[in-house]
Order: sequence, then structure tokens, then C-alpha cells
Amino acid sequence: MDFLNSFLPIVIYVLLIILIILLIIIVIKAMKTLKKVDAIVDNVDQKVKTFDGLFTMIELTTSRIQIINDTIINKVSKAINKLFNKKSKKKKLEKEGDEDE
Repeated sequence: MDFLNSFLPIVIYVLLIILIILLIIIVIKAMKTLKKVDAIVDNVDQKVKTFDGLFTMIELTTSRIQIINDTIINKVSKAINKLFNKKSKKKKLEKEGDEDE
């Protein structure tokens, strides 16, 4: 029993020292990996910034096309409304003319 009381704490301390060393190694490797990931993210960020002008140009072009489409659709819808309004006015006039007779 006396042997276990003196031997077990030594084994536990040795295992804790090994565990701490392993954790330090893992943290160091994780830090190296994070540096590499940070470099890759910076590289991708620089490449995306080069396309920023292109995206702005595409956005302006699509907004202009949308404005043109809206004006064309408004004109066509007004023309169709005028056409149907003329037909309905003719029908109203014909009904009024029939009622007067």
C-alpha cells in the first residue's frame, strides 16, 4: 500500500507532463495552420478586389437595362389600355344609341 501511495502520484505527474507537452505541440501546429489559412484568405481577398470594378459595371448595366425594360413595358401597357378603352367607349356609345331609339 505504501508503494502505491508513492508510485501513483509519480505516474500521474509523468502522464500530465506528457499531456502538457502534446497540447503545446498541437497548439503550435494549429497556429502554423492558421497562419497559412490567413495567407490564403488574404490572397483570395486581393483577387476578389480586382473583380470589384467588373461587378460595379455589371450592376450599372443591369440597372440601365431594367430602366429601359420598365419604360417599354409602361408604353406597351398604356397602348393596350388605350386600345381597350376605345373599344369599351364604342360599345358604350352603341348601347346609348340603342337606348335612345
